[in-house]
Amino acid sequence: MGRYTGPSCRLCRQVGEKLFLKAERCYTPKCAVDKRRKAPGAAKQQRRRLSDYGLRQREKQKLRYTFGLLEKQFAGYVREAQSQPGITGQYLFQLLERRLDNVVFRLGFGENRHQARQFISHGHIWCNGHKVDIPSFIVKVGDAITWKPQSKEEEFVKARQQAGPRQQLPGWLSLDRGAMEAKVTALPKAEDLDLKMDPRLIVEFYSR
Repeated sequence: MGRYTGPSCRLCRQVGEKLFLKAERCYTPKCAVDKRRKAPGAAKQQRRRLSDYGLRQREKQKLRYTFGLLEKQFAGYVREAQSQPGITGQYLFQLLERRLDNVVFRLGFGENRHQARQFISHGHIWCNGHKVDIPSFIVKVGDAITWKPQSKEEEFVKARQQAGPRQQLPGWLSLDRGAMEAKVTALPKAEDLDLKMDPRLIVEFYSR
């Protein structure tokens, strides 16, 4: 599966708001969204009022960029959500939240989802006592997430242990910070999803 390798700040400027893709930099005055309000492109380019289609597309792009997914992969998640009973948008958010790279980020094991994805791909993360090197792996209730035993002695792991997550730990995850071990205690609920996108607009974009 390919991935976007361009500048992360360009994506935030494209949608006109912070998506916190660069970890620490996003919280400083160096943030590109704070320094350059205009969208990337021509210097004199001005933002126009979005059409209904443009509004739905922007919401879709915001969610897709946040999780670092390409269009084909993201559309697959939408189709899976549409095939499930219940509220499609809520199930879509829940499905994305349960991706292993997102769980590793939520636990504070990675500064952002990109770094979490690297740790997983390099074999540093274990699930239920076994190495899982697939960032898109969907966790289930009862799954235990931890670092590879040998990796716990690495300096970058100790640094993440001291730093901890920047945001509050979601209610559906539990974490033993001393042992750097976590467990999925429940499925994400609506109140656990702190994503600032409108799921209704995203579903409408793919239902047109």
